[in-house]
Amino acid sequence: MKEFTITSIEEGQRFDKYLIKLLPEAGKSFIYKMLRKKNITLNNKKADGSEKIIAGDSVKIFFKDDTFDKFSGKADISLNMKNHLISDSSYKLDVQYENEDFLVVNKPSGMLSQKAAPDDISINEYISAYISDNNSASGFKPGICNRLDRNTSGLVVAGKTMYGLQTMSMAFHDRTLLKYYICIVKGCFNTSVKLSGYLKKDINKNISTIISDEEYEREDNWKKSEFSPINTEFIPVISGQNMSLVKVHLITGKPHQIRAHLMFTGFPVAGDHKYGDGQFNKYLSVNYGIKSQMLHAFQLIIPPEAYPKTEKDISISTLIPKEFVDVLKGEDIWRPGIQEDLEALR
Repeated sequence: MKEFTITSIEEGQRFDKYLIKLLPEAGKSFIYKMLRKKNITLNNKKADGSEKIIAGDSVKIFFKDDTFDKFSGKADISLNMKNHLISDSSYKLDVQYENEDFLVVNKPSGMLSQKAAPDDISINEYISAYISDNNSASGFKPGICNRLDRNTSGLVVAGKTMYGLQTMSMAFHDRTLLKYYICIVKGCFNTSVKLSGYLKKDINKNISTIISDEEYEREDNWKKSEFSPINTEFIPVISGQNMSLVKVHLITGKPHQIRAHLMFTGFPVAGDHKYGDGQFNKYLSVNYGIKSQMLHAFQLIIPPEAYPKTEKDISISTLIPKEFVDVLKGEDIWRPGIQEDLEALR
């Protein structure tokens, strides 16, 4: 038998909705059957699922441990993680920040944010296992609030509680937090610029196209609906003759926005095989072993408007990735103090 006490974060939802989140592998019909048979009770009484739960309510589930693990999804997570860690014991979740509601991790390049196929292991599985091991709030399956491309490294936020997941997901959706990336680009990028435009994603080819405001105005009205407005701010940090380190304020957040916008402006991201320069990428591969785009989600600034439980901005930054440092040093354009400059630069 499992017993859970509803927290203030979980209250206010229907009982059946709570149970569906607690037992995501069970199915609605099974949950309602267990309610009718009193194998699941609310405050030691029979329930039909329509009740609104409040803090302090007692939920009892009369399942065997292995049955509960099966329907809660914990068994699958544990098995997948165990099998994966046997083949990749070197990876450990890189937690950059954590509080009672959410945590922020540094995703490595090459790892999915979420599963693309049932057997995939993504950063979300590592986060779920980490939170499970650290006794997260009961009755809640953690989830990520933002996604990065497989080959983009950097900060990913995950909700540990319903409040955390909803609040931070809304902050990304409403753009009440600030998102900054860093990237190495081809060419001498030496002027700060804030660019607008319109982006269209070709789902079949998985590629985004950008047009200027002027080009958009010339499009037929029926075509305009295919485009989304975008805004990106680029701030040079190191400007070399052949390549530059740029900090990017991602104001909107459309698929491949930074990579496509930089290609559109003539400064493609280093190592980008979809939007980049082939000869430049070959040079980086041969000399520095770079195999994917040098784009990294570097910093998040979360104001009280985005997370009301804080009275001041929460600023989270990672270290500059090692491969960035190696390339900049190899090109003799690295200088001391870049980490501090990047964190302060807005």
